[in-house]
Amino acid sequence: MSFAFPLPANEPTHSYAPGSPERQSLEKALAQAYSQVAEVRSYIGGHFVEGEPFPLMPPHRKSHIVGTAWRIGREEVHTAIEAALQAHRFWSQWPFERRAEIFLKAADLLAHKYRFYANAACMIGQSKTIFQSEIDIIAELCDFWRFNVHYAEWLMRWQPASPSLTRNVLEYRPLEGFILAITPFNFASIAGNLPTAPALMGNVVVWKPAETQLYSARVILEVLLEAGLPEGVINLVVADGPTVSEVALSHPYFAGLHFTGSSATFQWLWRRISDNLHLFRNYPRIVGETGGKDFVWVHSSADPQGVAVALARGAYEYQGQKCSAASRAYLPASLAEDILHRLVSMMKDFRIGPPEDFRNFITAVIDKKAFDKIVGYIEMGKADPTITLVEGGSYDESVGYFITPTLFLSKDPFHRLMQEEIFGPVLTVYVYPDAQWEASLEMVDKTSPYGLTGAIWARDRQVIALALEKLRYAAGNIYINDKPTGAVVNQQPFGGARASGTNDKAGSPWNLLRWVSPRAIKENFLPPSDYRYPFMG
Repeated sequence: MSFAFPLPANEPTHSYAPGSPERQSLEKALAQAYSQVAEVRSYIGGHFVEGEPFPLMPPHRKSHIVGTAWRIGREEVHTAIEAALQAHRFWSQWPFERRAEIFLKAADLLAHKYRFYANAACMIGQSKTIFQSEIDIIAELCDFWRFNVHYAEWLMRWQPASPSLTRNVLEYRPLEGFILAITPFNFASIAGNLPTAPALMGNVVVWKPAETQLYSARVILEVLLEAGLPEGVINLVVADGPTVSEVALSHPYFAGLHFTGSSATFQWLWRRISDNLHLFRNYPRIVGETGGKDFVWVHSSADPQGVAVALARGAYEYQGQKCSAASRAYLPASLAEDILHRLVSMMKDFRIGPPEDFRNFITAVIDKKAFDKIVGYIEMGKADPTITLVEGGSYDESVGYFITPTLFLSKDPFHRLMQEEIFGPVLTVYVYPDAQWEASLEMVDKTSPYGLTGAIWARDRQVIALALEKLRYAAGNIYINDKPTGAVVNQQPFGGARASGTNDKAGSPWNLLRWVSPRAIKENFLPPSDYRYPFMG
């Protein structure tokens, strides 16, 4: 390749300490955002499209309208696909460096001009504390855009051997058709990466963000447009899931699905794609990151204070609304009382409230549907005689969807609370006899269908080695003496298998490889002049 971009570095995060310039700028951005009503429309082929209006309210202030969005229907979704296919004609032919420059510029714009504006949108729309917002919509999204360029450049440098009188080239073509990107509410960085990673490789995209993330999705779109993204390359559609999937997954030029969401939804989409294989021009690429029932396993040699902090942060940051959140923990009997005492002390110290109050560690869950689901699990645990409520268990939706971080102790290691994804601030603990630590590892591996993240806590290196062996397929991201959340681009490529997805590792070259269709080209400089081979003499 005739060009080389600088090696990127992870975007630094600001502290937002009291009195700091960044805190003052953010407070101003928050006040301005609360005083306005934003408009969120579908963006199709370079035009903003209206539909049926509906309000956008912060989860922590459900009576306050901060935006209006317009939901479109089947006809407009079809128009978005056609706009993408029109853009494919030129975008797929652009040199890689021209495409890369757009996303590198977007990262710089986000890190500087848009930083406080984007953080305010993420904090308000998704009810994130400033720390959770800063590491998400700023640091991680900047990292995705910068490192994806680096990964793509690295991939395309690989070329086959060319013997004498021959030239062999591998061309990294985009897929033939359009990519459907379906993104979740909980990470704005994922919402920004799922449509842009395929686009960087020359693909065109129909992007369907979660309606509960639209308030910050509009900011991501604004950044991309200012960076120079051409019309039709990424088409944002505000529409319900069934409408989008019905149109997109039956189109002959459907080329791939880039998805993050629930396991049930992903499995439904996969079945729909399978049923429609006869309609497609090519076999579609299917990339998905889905649910998790992430574990923290603790050995008797572990540091109790470190475990307690890992559980406090891993289970309850962003109200447990992370696919990587610690949701089940296995403690040895000799340390359980000490660890739980430390953890409960921290939980009692948590402040709960809106994210613009910087003293709060816990804010609201995303919406009424999530609130009701999480409350259902809490009430089930409180009513079960095999479950002990250790801390929390209360909730209030009068102002916003607030749920107190909840800690359960289970006598049954295979209880529903130990198996099912809750996606909320609920942690369930099982205490095992110290001598049965090897058997408890088998239990961790077999209890849940998921395989996303997990943590091993021990000081004994032999124990760590055996735990890694026993839990080889239990998690795609494993952490030793750390919480099971907080993967960083270029440090911990993220993704899991089993019911947690296809493990194509966002934040690595392996994800980008899914969005190209390589073509091998051989040129013979001196073609033979006789069909006969020497052995025929």
